[in-house]
Amino acid sequence: MEETFGGVSSIVESSLYHNVHTILRELDCEPQAGSACNKGMLRWTLHNKVERNPSICGPLLNVLIKELEKAERIDSKIRIIPLLHTLAYTVLQSVFIPDNLYHRIYVCLKSLVILPMPYCAIALNYARQMKMEQTTPGMLYQRRVIAEHNLRKELYPLYEKVFVFMDPAVFPLSLLSTLKADVESTDQRGDTLIYKRRVILHTMLAGLGKQCHIGQLTQALEHLGEDLEQHFQDIVTITEQIIEEGASDSNQYKRRLEEICQNILPDVSKDLSCPSSHAEAQLPNPEVSFNIWTKEDDIWNELVNFALMVPSDRNSTYLDEDDLKRNSVLSTVSTDSGIEGDMPISEFSSLMMEAQGGPEEQSCSQSFYRRPCVRWPKSSNRMTLMMEAIKGSGGYNIPKEERNLTARVVVMGDDRTLGRLAKTFHTIRKREVRHLLLTKRVNMELYYIPVTDQPSSAVQEGLPVTEDMLTLARYLGSVDPWYDCNINGLGAMILKLAQMQSSQSESSDPNSFLLDIISYYTRVSQHPVHLPVYSVKICFSGPSTYTVEEVFVSQLAMDFPDVRSFRSTFKDTIKGSVRYNRNNPQELYGPTVSVNYRKASISDREKERGMTLMTCGMLISVMPSCTAKSLHSVNISLQDINPTRPSTHSFRAVSVNIRVLEKRSFSVCLDKDPRRTFKNVQSIEVSPCLDPGYCHQETTKSKYSLGEGDEPLSKYLNKTLTLPINTFCGIEQ
Repeated sequence: MEETFGGVSSIVESSLYHNVHTILRELDCEPQAGSACNKGMLRWTLHNKVERNPSICGPLLNVLIKELEKAERIDSKIRIIPLLHTLAYTVLQSVFIPDNLYHRIYVCLKSLVILPMPYCAIALNYARQMKMEQTTPGMLYQRRVIAEHNLRKELYPLYEKVFVFMDPAVFPLSLLSTLKADVESTDQRGDTLIYKRRVILHTMLAGLGKQCHIGQLTQALEHLGEDLEQHFQDIVTITEQIIEEGASDSNQYKRRLEEICQNILPDVSKDLSCPSSHAEAQLPNPEVSFNIWTKEDDIWNELVNFALMVPSDRNSTYLDEDDLKRNSVLSTVSTDSGIEGDMPISEFSSLMMEAQGGPEEQSCSQSFYRRPCVRWPKSSNRMTLMMEAIKGSGGYNIPKEERNLTARVVVMGDDRTLGRLAKTFHTIRKREVRHLLLTKRVNMELYYIPVTDQPSSAVQEGLPVTEDMLTLARYLGSVDPWYDCNINGLGAMILKLAQMQSSQSESSDPNSFLLDIISYYTRVSQHPVHLPVYSVKICFSGPSTYTVEEVFVSQLAMDFPDVRSFRSTFKDTIKGSVRYNRNNPQELYGPTVSVNYRKASISDREKERGMTLMTCGMLISVMPSCTAKSLHSVNISLQDINPTRPSTHSFRAVSVNIRVLEKRSFSVCLDKDPRRTFKNVQSIEVSPCLDPGYCHQETTKSKYSLGEGDEPLSKYLNKTLTLPINTFCGIEQ
């Protein structure tokens, strides 16, 4: 066994080898009920073991390199993505890696570049990171902590923040407080000195190894006062300068670290009686903001506050609901002239920002009284604040490099939640078309943790359920098996753990399981899967006809309410039945609808088709196909009036126009969400949703034009809007 910092016995290395092999064996097995949960727990247990004892990173990296070489040799591609991410995350958590081990990692990753997408892209990205990490050990850890905890510096001015939005339709209200405590249970929240101390200690350990006296250094950093900030600045400056110069030798980096270490410990004692511990150099969890997604503009408001760097205690978006109930605000008639001199001093003092006297003195005067209320910030006012903030930063033409804010939006729920996210994403794109205010300052990344109140094994075991609420989550799991293990499998445990946590005493420590899953997911998965978004134009019946434009991402259910009640008593229409009704024969066949659609084809040369039929409902589902990635279409299933006869007639179409030919109406439900149900509908038009940015560019001169008289290159670009959900491997759009 190779010598590693801290010394690790062969028994520990054998245990690590067994842990990695167990994860790989679970990946190779056929999917079974609960197997994904076991795979995710194995990964979580392994990383927790590394976090508690970073000295085992060396033996673990040896095991991972051997397994990567074996996976490439036997062409087992299902193992490559998990091994790559596990290796990179282990390097991020490690405190010291020998140069020969760095060389083995780089050679192994470079050999994977010849593989097809996405394996070559992920391997190449990690190979570049390992090359820089070898030159400047501790760089990955340093940049990660600086960005996640807003330790903004001139050389690396990045800030990343995680926003978790939980759908109250999925989570019981009694568990939301427990989940909030688990998610926001970061230690030393807001104390930047602790994170700076960890950066200094980890960089010294990674760069100097055994030459770093960890016991004395830890004690010296705890007693440093204002000098801690200067040492932190020096370490960050040295690291970024070495990277910018492109130096291939790490000796210069180590010499400069030794100088800083001597400045921190001017009188280094050779006595090693101080205990050596790597606990202070552990990777801290990122800054997470917990939000209950009740209003449609919650995500937009959080992003604007993040772009304006509004403190959380001054956030005007999340005030108490009692202060925002408009019905409780009484309207009073003002009798004053608006001039301060016309009001008595005692009455005017109650309107000052800093009130004089106690509450009793302020409320004693009844001649002038205004109920305290809160003015809700309008969208236009918040846009004005954004424009002023951008002007203050140097004008509207902000280079792309200065978009140094990254908002990692994590939504937790089911297909209904993804439908709301698609609508919010489309709304943000529409708002950003003309101004590009938020887009120039914030890089938004979307993540999805599927959670449902359905039994976790009901759908997998074929048990009867009312409706599968995780169809898109299962698609993401089929595209990315590592996502299926760590996100799909562990997401089913969140509600169970929250229930267990809430049943315990309030004095019990918060559970770090959910926070660890969010941290690993947002740090590692940077490759999006683009879910197609479809738009629907809904026309209502009645004397004042009007239309509504909506979007959906999973399905659209079309139903006739009057026929639904008739289907439940279908035996009443059978001739010879006791309750047979002769006066209503038309309902036996259902209403007549006209369907005009464009049939889906790979060549995209099909013409418009149409038909007239009788049906009691339709189901338009958006289920992307892994095999036919270029075939973006929806599946349309027709429901038979006979409930005992299964619906077999279905077809795929790119766009469809459905209109009822009788004086009847139907209801439309988007993404299985009762909150997005529309009644008294006369017709609908479904088509791929166009990106609002491309729609706006059609009215202006395109920047992709070839010249006068030539067609713009934007003609050949994909103009449809997709919902990018980050996964561990991604898929090409």
